[in-house]
Amino acid sequence: YERGGGKTGIIKLPLPFKRSYLYIPHGPDMDFNQMPGGIDNEVRNFIQYLKNLAKKERSIFIKAEPLNDSVAQFLAKSKFKKSKKEMQPSKTVILDLTQTEDQLLDNLHHKTRYNIKVAEKNGVTVQDGPVVDNFWKLMQKTSKRDKFSSHTKEYYEKLLSFFHGQSEIKTKLFLTYYQDKPVAGLILLLYKNTGYYLHGASDYDYRHLMAPYLLHWSVIKFLKQEGFENYDWWGIDSRHWPGVTRFKLGWGGKLVEYPGSFDKTTSWW
Repeated sequence: YERGGGKTGIIKLPLPFKRSYLYIPHGPDMDFNQMPGGIDNEVRNFIQYLKNLAKKERSIFIKAEPLNDSVAQFLAKSKFKKSKKEMQPSKTVILDLTQTEDQLLDNLHHKTRYNIKVAEKNGVTVQDGPVVDNFWKLMQKTSKRDKFSSHTKEYYEKLLSFFHGQSEIKTKLFLTYYQDKPVAGLILLLYKNTGYYLHGASDYDYRHLMAPYLLHWSVIKFLKQEGFENYDWWGIDSRHWPGVTRFKLGWGGKLVEYPGSFDKTTSWW
């Protein structure tokens, strides 16, 4: 959807009985200064578009997760209800990459800075390239260790290949090696002026090498070199992911909290 100052991607997700729901991740994106027909009219047109689309796709509700409070307020006025069920994390950490490299190092937690040096002394190296098999093996070990279900191997292959030729959104795979053995990896998404840490995995047997620290520091330097202004760590939650949250907070970024999730029912179902 792109018209009248509004722009958003809409995903149709399946439900039982041949039903579905519509999902708007990190959106809708509404530029209230670029709405020629007036804010209320353009918002009303957008909501009507969603209703028509929901009817066409047999969708029983619409879920939106906006990035700012002003859009959330308009959703609330349009009878979207606050939901406890979130698809994307409502809290994240964003690192300002417009700082110098020395400033970034100074703002690191002392343990983070120390662990980067440990990885360097251990001879860990970082490479970028489409070696999906290596990442998939690391992801299998990580999901088994941390007791979560990962995506399929084909999902990661499609994620990296589909956006390879796209101009607006790109993805890259980074892997760290120790004596030619992959020990940690991550998938990075690039959009506008921000790099997003989408997926990460590591080999717990080599945790003493501190490879993830050098991996992220290398990605930060890559983003700076390419002119990106932010590194989004893509979600923290001290209650559910205490270890991961401590790791992400150790890089000196800014804590950002989004409005959360909003649902609108479109069918008696």
